[in-house]
Amino acid sequence: MKVLQALFISLILSLPLSAQQASQKVLTQRWQADWIAPQNVNLKDFGVFHFRKSFDLAQKPAQFIINVSGDNRYRLFVNGHFIGTGPARSDLMHWNFETFDIAQYLNQGKNTIAAVVWNFGEYMPAAQMSNKTGFIMQGNTELESLVNTNQTWKVFQNQAYKPLPVDGRKLRTYIVVGAGEEVEASKFPTDWEKPAFDDSQWTNARTLEHGYISGTGTGAEWYLVPRTIPQMEEIHQNINSIRRHESSKTLTINDNWLKGKGTLTIPANSKTTILLDQTFETVAYPEIIVSGGKDAKISFIYAEALIDDKWVKGNRNEIEGKHIIGIQDIFRPDGQAKRGFRPLWFRTYRYIEITIETKEEALTINDFYGIKTGYPFEEKGNFSSNDPSLQNIWKVGWQTARLCAGESYFDCPYYEQLQYTGDTRIQALISLYVSGDDRLMRKALTDYDNSMTSEGLTQSRYPCNTPQIIPTFSLFWVSMTYDYWMHRKDDTFVKSLLPNIEKVLGWYERKIDPQKNMLGAMRWWSFVDWAKPWKWNPISDIGGVPDGATDGNSSIITFQYAYTLRQAAAIFETYGDKDKAIYYRTLADLLSKSTYEQCWDESKNEVADTPDKKAFSQHVNIFAILANAVPRANEKAIMDKILSDQSLTQATFYFRFYLTQALKKSGNASLYYSTLSPWRDMLNIGLSTFAEQADPTRSDCHAWSASPNYDFLSTICGIMPDAPGFEEVRIQPALGDLENVSGKVPHPSGEITVKLKRKGKTGIVGEVNLPPNLSGRFVWNGKSIALKGGLQNVDVE
Repeated sequence: MKVLQALFISLILSLPLSAQQASQKVLTQRWQADWIAPQNVNLKDFGVFHFRKSFDLAQKPAQFIINVSGDNRYRLFVNGHFIGTGPARSDLMHWNFETFDIAQYLNQGKNTIAAVVWNFGEYMPAAQMSNKTGFIMQGNTELESLVNTNQTWKVFQNQAYKPLPVDGRKLRTYIVVGAGEEVEASKFPTDWEKPAFDDSQWTNARTLEHGYISGTGTGAEWYLVPRTIPQMEEIHQNINSIRRHESSKTLTINDNWLKGKGTLTIPANSKTTILLDQTFETVAYPEIIVSGGKDAKISFIYAEALIDDKWVKGNRNEIEGKHIIGIQDIFRPDGQAKRGFRPLWFRTYRYIEITIETKEEALTINDFYGIKTGYPFEEKGNFSSNDPSLQNIWKVGWQTARLCAGESYFDCPYYEQLQYTGDTRIQALISLYVSGDDRLMRKALTDYDNSMTSEGLTQSRYPCNTPQIIPTFSLFWVSMTYDYWMHRKDDTFVKSLLPNIEKVLGWYERKIDPQKNMLGAMRWWSFVDWAKPWKWNPISDIGGVPDGATDGNSSIITFQYAYTLRQAAAIFETYGDKDKAIYYRTLADLLSKSTYEQCWDESKNEVADTPDKKAFSQHVNIFAILANAVPRANEKAIMDKILSDQSLTQATFYFRFYLTQALKKSGNASLYYSTLSPWRDMLNIGLSTFAEQADPTRSDCHAWSASPNYDFLSTICGIMPDAPGFEEVRIQPALGDLENVSGKVPHPSGEITVKLKRKGKTGIVGEVNLPPNLSGRFVWNGKSIALKGGLQNVDVE
């Protein structure tokens, strides 16, 4: 019981400030408010619904706290003012609610709270979990209880919306972000969120059930938990450029209407197509304001890049001979003035093609822009050097990481928006080093913990309404927990993850082949990397799987398991379970030794992917080093082969993160700077974010490829935790051919900054500034000097 109470207190203290305002009663007891829904509607179908509640206040309150949730999504307004959106994506056993203090938007006298709630229905994104359409609001105290959701709330079904399903076959790819939208302005209830709107024709809502906090009640359809991350940012963003246009009638187009300095009028009875270029990839809600144009049709297509007739993207800046395909929206104006369209969910784009087909009335576009959205990370870390090209890699990497972070981490913002563990481990480290904000990482760890299956594996992507199991990603969840433990002092939270960590490690232990002391045959999808030889298998419907991963004796995955066992051992030992730590280390030693002996090829001086020594990869040799399987004296030689032997199956951008870890582990971190060519190549073909893999690539924005933002600080500047909780720091720079570097990393106690330059051929000199209570060591060329809090000079030969 004491452990549970401590975990609950830790949870409350970790919440955003608004969520901490939720009362103890709201956080621990059944709510008096009901989930409400529209009458006479199938609550599992696609639908958009507006809810309203008007009430009187004798005086303007100093505080008025409400707790809100919906299914699938909601946007909340008070007296016409936008308040927030939610719920943060989760599952039904841990359904998020948001807490808002709306006092500043309330008036003495009449007030109106309004919410639009929508259900994607059968077209919902894969990342969207759901029960059925519903909305709930619970006041924090007796004062706020007058807005509790019940049958006094009014509701209206908005018939203006139709889903536009995304055809993955037409796009020739896997895309699961949900449908586009077709909206008919004549059916849209203008100003529905404002107090003066007449809702007398709306029906009263029906009640479904009370709100139940997770851990209370029985048989509830949603179990509520407080949101632990901040609201997503929403920032106005002009669209930068018109790249081309054509019209069936003479039409002169300039970009004033994109800058908010004028309008664009499309003639009656015409068809006009305009290709817009944001000039960089973004995640935003596109918003258009139009007047007139009764019975017109405005179509939008959004894409990361254009393609030619052979489906080749080529240089992303070039448009000649290329066309656009992608997710679509349609807006049908009704002829009224200043009618607006904004999709319910954001869009990802660099390019937008607008096609306007008018009838008997000309259409005026008053404005068109984006509302940039995403997790509100702040760029607190920085990096610079004498090589200016690294600044562009830093800038593009951070843009990539930003676009791949919302209410969860995204593998990619255009195609999936799913939180995959393999991706998330890298993303989370970037977040820690550049922003210092650990809340989304903590939520991700919790999401995966909540996804645990009865078999003993976490799901590979979560939240997700389609279960998927990649056992190697369960190991990366353990590694991600290790990362969090090393970078944050949060013992109660980390301890809460240990039971499921044991389950994951136990699942793998049950798969050990006792004859070889390697992993045997394994179930599910043992994905390692999108390396070219590991092609998609149409029979098993999986790809990225090396030899032995399914039928047994994969040295790659055995080494990964040993690597993870050592990380888990360190955690368990710190928390007093020394016997388990010894057991995990002993098992790791056994697996590492046996696998190395059976897979080592003396003639090639390399480790093979399986004991039959028919296939060799960078991956297995990387993990052999990371697992402590390679004799220390042989690490450098193997590292040389990893970098020089082109016959090895090559690591993609994703797995280069682990290549860098192996460079550091083997004492070759100074070579990192020379491995950045693939990122320069992406910049040379006009990418404004880093791609999933080298061209041809599906996704132009994939966060695992933003790893240089972490590596510049942790490898080149060498800033790393030297004790759990980042309570000590090790600064071990690896400048490679660089002459000088500087970097800053946000730390729980302040900032760590370094300014370093070479001294002669072998020395280094500069400044290190640590938070007052942080100590550590500076390591260079095998020499170590003590560091203390504050500003200090370093000078090492």
